[in-house]
Amino acid sequence: MKKTNIAEKFSLFADHWRPKVVAALNGQEVKLVKFKGEFVWHHHAHEDELFLVWKGEFRVEFRDHVVELAQGEMIVIPRGVEHRPVADEEVEVLLFEPAGTRNTGNVVDASLTAPNLDRV
Repeated sequence: MKKTNIAEKFSLFADHWRPKVVAALNGQEVKLVKFKGEFVWHHHAHEDELFLVWKGEFRVEFRDHVVELAQGEMIVIPRGVEHRPVADEEVEVLLFEPAGTRNTGNVVDASLTAPNLDRV
């Protein structure tokens, strides 16, 4: 049991859309990820996702509306809901989701799907 400095962990990587596992508990993983640009439309058939903005802002696009998120705000996206994160500028986000959740959900994208997640 030791503390984790989130800002320090974010400083260890620069790549976008490649989640890094920072902790695990009760079958869930806490992941750090940097977003910039548009992600792929996707859904997760069996997993809910929690996005918590650490630094910056981004939006989650749904087929019928858009939710804007700023630092300190979060959203839970229920399983099965199609969505697409979009960040005009780089944003740092904490993800909470079941271990083994593929970042692109039901879609495999050669440039965006992260097959193996690194730990930081």
